[in-house]
Amino acid sequence: MKYYSRKLIRPSDLNANNTLFGGSLLKWIDEEAGIYAMSKLDSQKVVTKYISEIDFVSSAKQGDIIEIGIDFLDLGRTSITFRCEVRNLVSKKTLIRIERIVFVKVDEKEHPTPHFKTRQQLIDTATIKI
Repeated sequence: MKYYSRKLIRPSDLNANNTLFGGSLLKWIDEEAGIYAMSKLDSQKVVTKYISEIDFVSSAKQGDIIEIGIDFLDLGRTSITFRCEVRNLVSKKTLIRIERIVFVKVDEKEHPTPHFKTRQQLIDTATIKI
């Protein structure tokens, strides 16, 4: 798993229990995975197609720093699939696991369109630091 970005948990990210609001975390994951999909497919025209079951393992509190990790899993004709794990930067304790996040490349009319990438091309490309 490669960890690409970090977030500082701020008061505006908290829920009624004063822990990290799950919706904020999912937004960050979707954004991070979307940027990663764009970089791998060389296109800004990607959309989230599917997010598998989400396993909330632990939480974070104000002042914690979390890091978002993404691993490439699979490649379809129009899609790319990742898995994601978010952990506490200091304790390395996992906050959330998502086994499958699928993005699809789309055209101007939002229809799926081939990306013409191969699995080997994606494996061979240098990792992108965000």
